[in-house]
Amino acid sequence: MSKRYLAVAALAATTLLAAPLPAHAAPAQPLKLRGGLTLYLPIKWEVRRVGPDWIRVVTGRCAKPGGAYGTPECDSFWVLGPKAIKEGNELFSPYTGAKPFYPATDVQLCPHNRKWGQTLGAAKVKGLRQVGPGHKVAYREWKATCVSYSGGAVKSRYVQREWFLPTTKILVVDQWNTPGLAGVLEHADWR
Repeated sequence: MSKRYLAVAALAATTLLAAPLPAHAAPAQPLKLRGGLTLYLPIKWEVRRVGPDWIRVVTGRCAKPGGAYGTPECDSFWVLGPKAIKEGNELFSPYTGAKPFYPATDVQLCPHNRKWGQTLGAAKVKGLRQVGPGHKVAYREWKATCVSYSGGAVKSRYVQREWFLPTTKILVVDQWNTPGLAGVLEHADWR
């Protein structure tokens, strides 16, 4: 058991529950990934291994927790490995970070409402973010819209956030602006 895991558990045990805690300070479950990366997820989050290199972390309401990528109406984010990255760009070409993760050739369902389609636009934010001590990774925020299938009227907007670790071959994709996710990644361990 890592020192960070014990410290997180101890902090949670000694902190008054009246004040809201950041994700990394609450009781946590470790999610061990490639290259020695370990994420410490809140206990309430549910880890679903949907396929080789496709992990869905359900963080709230979810119609189909075991559904494939693109299954709508599931508060969650994805942790993807090399096989998913290999087919993660439109037309199933490898994901590089130059375009959003979009493993499809047609209009996909809006993540928030199955009655609409989604379109992904330009990168809104590009830069580096911390994932554990000493590791900066490529970070992107892509503008996205949910549109009606008849007429293409904009029904809602959201941001698709992506943390890409090209050397370790890990990609985290979040279409729900998951509260606490950035903190979980920042406080990860590498062993």
